[in-house]
Amino acid sequence: MPELPEVEVTRRKIAPKLVGRTIARVHTTGESYFFLTPPAELRRRLKGREFSALDRQGKYLLATLNDGSRLLLHLGMTGQLFVQGSSSLRLLSSTSRATLKPEAQTEFKPDGHTHLRLAFDDGGPEVWFRDVRKFGKVLWIAPGESDSRLDKLGVDALLATGDILWQASRKRTVAAKNLILDQSILAGVGNIYADESLFLSGVRPTRRAGKLTRAECDALAANIVRVMQRSIETGGSSISDYISPDGEDGAYQDERMAYARTGEPCKVCGTLIKRIVVGQRGTHFCPVCQK
Repeated sequence: MPELPEVEVTRRKIAPKLVGRTIARVHTTGESYFFLTPPAELRRRLKGREFSALDRQGKYLLATLNDGSRLLLHLGMTGQLFVQGSSSLRLLSSTSRATLKPEAQTEFKPDGHTHLRLAFDDGGPEVWFRDVRKFGKVLWIAPGESDSRLDKLGVDALLATGDILWQASRKRTVAAKNLILDQSILAGVGNIYADESLFLSGVRPTRRAGKLTRAECDALAANIVRVMQRSIETGGSSISDYISPDGEDGAYQDERMAYARTGEPCKVCGTLIKRIVVGQRGTHFCPVCQK
């Protein structure tokens, strides 16, 4: 599932393909829960508008238009935002991926899962939003207005501090992992980077948040920033469906210490990594390194 690093990589790569361009045509699939703004209204609102900026808030992308309105884009679990002309095995079904060699992949053509296509008046490459499972979201926000999804977000996770976690954790009985997954505290942390930052901090994911020391809060905040910055540097994590807008895979998954390494030896002490469920999330940790 795309988390802050993947969304930030997407923002940086897709911005030059959006900002300064005027929308000539908007193609959508039919009404579904993917569209928080009905497709017909979306087509009407966007046509003829120019993108003036592309920002990120937590895991959301916010594209500002020249009338002051904004387009909220959320990749959800399997969303892929990319440029026409991209090719990637991750744009194919799992069955096709298994039977097609990498060197045989060809340029992707829009399919029934390509729910939003933006064409521009300069005749250049379109920008497409594809989501097989439709957990992604598209919402048009009127000028001067906001949305509850944005209003409830806490501090951006790249700005995490020990003081934020210390204040949020006092007298809390929730697990440490659930604390840092709470988007109202830190916006952008997801399952992958929660497991990784907890490992680097030596904190077991099931530890009660209220039992965290000030030093542990400082370390946890620093490691949240550290793993996310490193993931951005390496293009994000391409474990399942994620690709960058140019069709490239990320590489951070090759540096994972805990996430999805069940039964593999800890890279620090050699103990086998365990998997449990915390807050309905698969959770990975070292029973020796994390206390």
